[in-house]
Amino acid sequence: MKIIAESGSTKTDWRCIGETSKSFNTVGLNPYFVSSDEVYMAIKDSFASLGNEEITEVHFYGTGITDESKADIIKNGIRKVLKNRTEIFTYSDIIASARALFGNYEGLACILGTGSNSCYWDGQMNSFQIPPLGFWLGDEGSGGHLGKTLILDYLHKNLSEELNAKFISKYGTIDRLEILNQAYSQPKPNKYFASFAPFLLENKEDYQCQKLIIQSFDEFFAKYVLKYPNQSPIGFVGSIAHHFGDILTQVAASHNLIISKIVEKPIDALVEFHQE
Repeated sequence: MKIIAESGSTKTDWRCIGETSKSFNTVGLNPYFVSSDEVYMAIKDSFASLGNEEITEVHFYGTGITDESKADIIKNGIRKVLKNRTEIFTYSDIIASARALFGNYEGLACILGTGSNSCYWDGQMNSFQIPPLGFWLGDEGSGGHLGKTLILDYLHKNLSEELNAKFISKYGTIDRLEILNQAYSQPKPNKYFASFAPFLLENKEDYQCQKLIIQSFDEFFAKYVLKYPNQSPIGFVGSIAHHFGDILTQVAASHNLIISKIVEKPIDALVEFHQE
């Protein structure tokens, strides 16, 4: 049996390829925010339910896998469950996106989910990348960036009277100290701020919301996409790219670019890739 996993900061999708096909979900396993023991605790029950078929390979794609030390956090957590010589391969989320979008063909792969990322995929590897800087220094165009920008407008009292009333109706009055606590003292601030992105989706026809979304996407294109020497074909992966696809397509067109493909979840395409 092969196990394929694709993890964001919010959720991990798992697929099993063997005598029978199985799937399950766990929490997101970003090694910047979880330990090997936490990986073990998150997956042990699901792995125990798979039965006795031998697991020969695990291919884990995830956000936060930026070097060997981060990869080892994931590997050690999985090994603690399997307790055998199963081969465990880890890849960054951008490799997941590139393989899901283009397989063995070249293209510019972009992620707009809880976070954001991009790379030029030559069909075999990430051959060129404008480096992402994470939630606090980057993640333009992502759910985290959209939510953070919305919250800043709320705190600075920049929202229109109508939009502010809608915000309070949905979330209640949020105290500044509560937001500061979530931002600086709690784990996964990107996930917290991304939780406000649905408000923008629900109100994307509102001029102020639409302007915020366009500006966030435009920053992603300006800081990343437009700096790549080869910009076609361009594909996007992630919930934000999927749900805001119409606005994202408009922003791309404003830069004379065409998006060839948008995939909400790369896991199904990754399963096909590993079955070839």
